[in-house]
Amino acid sequence: MNTFAFYSTTFALKRLINYSKTRVRFHGEEKLPKGSVIYVINHFTRLETVLLPYYLKNLTKIPIWTLADAGLFKGALADFLDKSGALSTKNPDRDELMVRSLLTGEASWIIFPEGRMVKSKKIMDNDQFIISSDSGKYRPHTGAATLALRTEFYRERIRRLLTSSPGEAERLLTLFNIETVSSLFDHETVIVPVNITYYPMFPKENILTSLAESFVEDLTERMIEELMTEGTMIFSGVDIDINFGDPIHIRPYLDNSLIEQDIASLKEINFDDPIASAPLMKTSATEIMESYMGQIYGMTTINHDHLFASVLKLLPFKIIDEDDYLERVFLAIEFARSNGFILHESLREPQVQLLTDDRYKKYENFIGVAEMTGVVRREERAIIRDYDKFELEHDFHKIRVENPIAVIANEVEPLRRLQSAILRIAMEPPYQIKRRLTATLLERASREYEKAYKSFFIEGESKDISVGKPVMLEGKTRAVGVLLIHGYMAAPLEIRELALYLQETGFWVYGPRLAGHGTSPDDLATRKYIDWVESAEQGYLILKNMCDKVVVGGFSTGAGLALDLVSRVKDPACVFAVAPPMKLQDFSTRFVPAVDTWNQLMAKMRFNAAKKEYVINSPENPHINYLRNPISSLRELDRLMNDLEPKLEHITIPALVVQARLDPVVNPKGTRKIFDLIGSETKEYFIFSHNRHGILLGPDTKRVHRAIGDFISSVINETQSIS
Repeated sequence: MNTFAFYSTTFALKRLINYSKTRVRFHGEEKLPKGSVIYVINHFTRLETVLLPYYLKNLTKIPIWTLADAGLFKGALADFLDKSGALSTKNPDRDELMVRSLLTGEASWIIFPEGRMVKSKKIMDNDQFIISSDSGKYRPHTGAATLALRTEFYRERIRRLLTSSPGEAERLLTLFNIETVSSLFDHETVIVPVNITYYPMFPKENILTSLAESFVEDLTERMIEELMTEGTMIFSGVDIDINFGDPIHIRPYLDNSLIEQDIASLKEINFDDPIASAPLMKTSATEIMESYMGQIYGMTTINHDHLFASVLKLLPFKIIDEDDYLERVFLAIEFARSNGFILHESLREPQVQLLTDDRYKKYENFIGVAEMTGVVRREERAIIRDYDKFELEHDFHKIRVENPIAVIANEVEPLRRLQSAILRIAMEPPYQIKRRLTATLLERASREYEKAYKSFFIEGESKDISVGKPVMLEGKTRAVGVLLIHGYMAAPLEIRELALYLQETGFWVYGPRLAGHGTSPDDLATRKYIDWVESAEQGYLILKNMCDKVVVGGFSTGAGLALDLVSRVKDPACVFAVAPPMKLQDFSTRFVPAVDTWNQLMAKMRFNAAKKEYVINSPENPHINYLRNPISSLRELDRLMNDLEPKLEHITIPALVVQARLDPVVNPKGTRKIFDLIGSETKEYFIFSHNRHGILLGPDTKRVHRAIGDFISSVINETQSIS
């Protein structure tokens, strides 16, 4: 290999990558061994031949060369590949060159065990690794294993012969063009399985296809498909997760008496001469291949699209209720999250948004492609699936563009435990799915609280663990459930008196714990307002799966979260907001932006001692509320209200706003502004004469409770009379 050309080409690749929008993440790089490494990697695009050596070289600081399909070595691309360290599969000296570089440690190698791109990602057939390609089906190649075995065979043979037959040892060194043996025995050949997963992977028109159509005559469909796929990766941006598996050490496979005899033989053995142990080594190569293929495809980084596609494929219905489908996907995600699978970073956080407003557009992006490619069509809240799109064979070179949904489903087929779980989820009746979902969410809420309480407990400051426990009160029927959201620096105990009143009225009531609450201020200081939003969403979903109708309400910050929630979710019956904050009158909060900015400046300058992280809080209910107020959390509260204001006009369900006239914390003018901005035709504003903020518990609360209960009952009764 031309070293100068290799490094100059690497520089050119760096320039290309700087223009790219790809985001590359390595996982498990601490496993990488020293010495001679053969990286065996799954193969989906031509870019892997060019980009992976660059990324791996930057990671390992060792030249990485690639065994590439001979069909790529044409025209200008051939020159580029030569300079970048690629070796044609049809090079007559291929194996000797590779063994030599592995013996000396001059370079490591990338080999694609599929032998070519697997555009369909279909590599399983009857629980065996079977590659599907345009030329038919075949077993994965054992070339990487054979190469590693041959390298270690000759390394050990040279070591032995230096003592027993120096002349033969010298002849082998000359054969491999090795001038010195000083580093020959310092390392061994190791195979490292690698998985590369792309997300999202929806090919579309891009700058490469536009340029090609302008300057290249007679573009073939295959060329267009490859430009669409790979141009999307480079210019539209995809996440590339590269996972390294456990190294496979080769030397133990040589521990056999027959192989030992060939290693120690004093007769002349040329590179391609037949040896007695060849059949045994061939068997070992197959065993090694099964090992690295299992690791490669067991390390697929699971993403949203994998689970959307797999559930869609395995559901036994042609007409699918959209809410039911998303609930099944949610449970599939929960299984993957709790069973040690490798997950895309977007799956590592709670996924309740999939069942509320899909605010990150994970579902909408997927189902849009499924519609565009004819896999499904949508009618209101139903999905009508085309079975044939998953069952029929597709043109190998068109499938990535024509049916990316099938490709995505194929990619996770080798994850058998995941497939079994998804199949079970797909086959369960809808009522059982709702039960499982509710149980999952309730168990998670309990588990998260216990974990947070244990982690952030402060002796003498944290309240009793019962204060922060979610409230669940059973109603007379499952007709109506009321979600009650507590306020900032408080806990579910704050809303318990109202919850008991509403239970007596006949409603089910659930009061979730907002993340960071009921433990200690140190916990709250670590949270973003989106964590509170997700706590409220989780509570809503619990009731939605238990009751026919759900009413959403809250106090103070919880009222703001209630309004935010009903502006986004489907079918809430009505909403009530008690003292929702638009503007805070607490003196300590007036300077929140300034203090927050000061803290950021001090952190950048590393003057941490100068940071003011908390202000003292003097609450009305010290047995519930925190006595220290995190400055960072006040800033999150400010962000919540700023984000809420433009959403208020989207609220169209019946709404009630309740306020104390002499509230010392929440400005009644701000509450009135919230009321005016709410888009509902049916809305009411009640103002009470209390001179405190917390009007849901303590003395003189019955009138407030009654007003809320009457409002809910009137809305429900009116709805029932209309229906």
